[in-house]
Amino acid sequence: MAGSSASSGRPPLFATEKPARVAAYAYRLFAGTVLAGLLLIWLYRATHLPPRSSSSARWWAWLGLFAAELCFGFYWVLTLSVRLSPVYRRVLPDRLTQRYKEEELPGVDIFVCTADPTLEPPMLVISTVLSVMAYDYPAEKLNIYLSDDAGSVVTLYALYEASEFAKHWIPFCKKYKVEPRSPAAYFARADSPPDICGPKEWSTLKEMHKGLTDSVNSIAHSGKIPEASEYKVMGFTQWSEDATYKDHPSIVQVLIDGNKRKTADIDGNALPTLVYMAREKKLQEHHHFKAGSLNALIRVSSVISNSPIIMNVDCDMYSNNSGSIRDALCFFLDEEQGQDIAFVQYPQNFENVVHNDIYGNPINTVNELDHPCLDGWGGMCYYGTGCFHRREALCGRIYSEDYKEDWSKAVRKTEEVDELEGTARSLATCTYEHNTLWGIEKGVRYGCPLEDVITGLQIQCRGWRSVYYNPARKGFLGMAPASLGQILVQHKRWTEGFLQISLSKYSPFLLGHRKIKLGLQMGYSVCGFWALNSFPTLYYVTIPSLCFLNGISLFPQITSPWFVPFAYVVVAAYSCSLVESLQCGDTAVEWWNSQRMWLFRRISSYLLAAIDTIRRMLGISESGFALTAKVTDSDASERYKKGRMEFGSFSLMFVIIATVALLNMTCMLFGVARVFLHEGATGFEALLVQAVLCALLVAINFPVYEALFLRKDSGKLPASVSLVSFCIVLPLCILPTNIQI
Repeated sequence: MAGSSASSGRPPLFATEKPARVAAYAYRLFAGTVLAGLLLIWLYRATHLPPRSSSSARWWAWLGLFAAELCFGFYWVLTLSVRLSPVYRRVLPDRLTQRYKEEELPGVDIFVCTADPTLEPPMLVISTVLSVMAYDYPAEKLNIYLSDDAGSVVTLYALYEASEFAKHWIPFCKKYKVEPRSPAAYFARADSPPDICGPKEWSTLKEMHKGLTDSVNSIAHSGKIPEASEYKVMGFTQWSEDATYKDHPSIVQVLIDGNKRKTADIDGNALPTLVYMAREKKLQEHHHFKAGSLNALIRVSSVISNSPIIMNVDCDMYSNNSGSIRDALCFFLDEEQGQDIAFVQYPQNFENVVHNDIYGNPINTVNELDHPCLDGWGGMCYYGTGCFHRREALCGRIYSEDYKEDWSKAVRKTEEVDELEGTARSLATCTYEHNTLWGIEKGVRYGCPLEDVITGLQIQCRGWRSVYYNPARKGFLGMAPASLGQILVQHKRWTEGFLQISLSKYSPFLLGHRKIKLGLQMGYSVCGFWALNSFPTLYYVTIPSLCFLNGISLFPQITSPWFVPFAYVVVAAYSCSLVESLQCGDTAVEWWNSQRMWLFRRISSYLLAAIDTIRRMLGISESGFALTAKVTDSDASERYKKGRMEFGSFSLMFVIIATVALLNMTCMLFGVARVFLHEGATGFEALLVQAVLCALLVAINFPVYEALFLRKDSGKLPASVSLVSFCIVLPLCILPTNIQI
């Protein structure tokens, strides 16, 4: 096979670039000065500890701030260490085309997972499926698998209808080089046909897609499929009347067999293989959520296509770049640099973000700076979507220097479809994994909410490395949550998963000891310690404000030399953050909004994640999985576009956020009044830092005050949240006044 053997004379298929040395040295100089400032702050706290008199309020508050600043400093050093060696990848697909013939390219199995037809509507799912079916890649090498963990006949019906539409959509995409290849996204953006396309052809296809959408949405609303003969022969005919989405047999249905010419598109060309799977569910069996679904897909695909490359994508993350497969193969097929690459991770990007997004959804800084730094240490994390895997690495193979992938091996099975479906169904049963290494050493790891991250870490600890690729045209686009509740719940789940990993035997520092680089271990730990940072953050946004209310000084006066390190660290750190954000394409308003969300997540999602993890370690509660809704009602969407935060319901996380906001507003108003009434303007000198901190917290919480006092729409904070928060704030602000300072 052309290009199957390594040859030092062949040009590489991808390039790795590092930032200019001047920029690297400048960042290290900046980091060194901030570190010096942190050390001076710690020295000030240690040497100016107030005497512990009979009145100990100031002493305890001071000691708490010292502990919080120690935590912030150590976490900043951890983050800084990861940022020291970023790398940027650039692929050279033209060389791939010159080196490999189309028939020599490896097969690719694409996994799409869905779990709830209500939270993840069928049209959303099949738009993603259609987008990956239309990749710029040989159709006979492409195999798409949809795992439906809800076992919904409506989803299967929608997929069947999509398979018919694909016969028209795929040739249209390839003929006119359409981007993106999700029909829903394409027709939402395209007001007119491409210049080279006839208006009639374009309009006809648009009407076909509208008909598909109306039909699927109507069936999804009614919950019943048409009584047509073609649907009766499908996999659901084996279900009994007692079967439910929690208790049913396995179904494997090959809707398009790419080996048969009768399933060709309207131009007579082959279509990708399309398979529907609903794994068996039993009430008494643990199904391991998405991880169990992916492992069932790995086994089912092994008897149908067995492609050496596996790509998985969430059902709401459609393909936005038809060349993504070829780009990923530039890493795997490079003879000199690609033999030890286990997976290629694309970033997550969102199509529904608006200008000056109120939730800080554009994660440009993460994608442009943080992830390349992980890549620089030899291992981008696996984030569960938009990722291309080497099948053997995903299935537990340990890398060795003599390893060599045989890309030319046959990937298609020759059995009849009925036989393949029968064999595949047996691999998707609940009992198949009993007494096996599936979920432990093979496939996706079980036992953690972040099954993807821990799976990637295990792969890297077996000697493989991963790369991060962020092309100019984004590989995948999804739907960002458009309500604060969805975002906080999502981050709580992520944070719990990271903390569970960090506190278990799979901690990067334990599992990765002498297996992966120290910088990569620290990179994983940046997210692993999110939850633990919630406690010092909550302390810092409450205690200094309460002390300001009661005239207790906790910071040096602005005339003191000790004020300089405090001012420098804060100004330097936030100025650097702002500059980085602007360089990555954010606006100043988006940066400010992201700071607000950083605060909200730390005092709510991260805090509750830490508490729940501790309860789980004590055996008080068990792990669960919260599926985030992929759709938002129209009123909430309109409010999101207008920059209004969506609250709407009672939530403990909303209570925490509202309480902190009310506390700081109360402390600022009454604290300022107390100083002017009792001490005059000169009283501000000792309390200026706390006054500024309190004022900044009030400013950043403006959307909360708006939702508490000004808004009348259904997205405001409910009265129950206001009442609970007020009942917490009132005694906090009154009781300390009786303490002798």
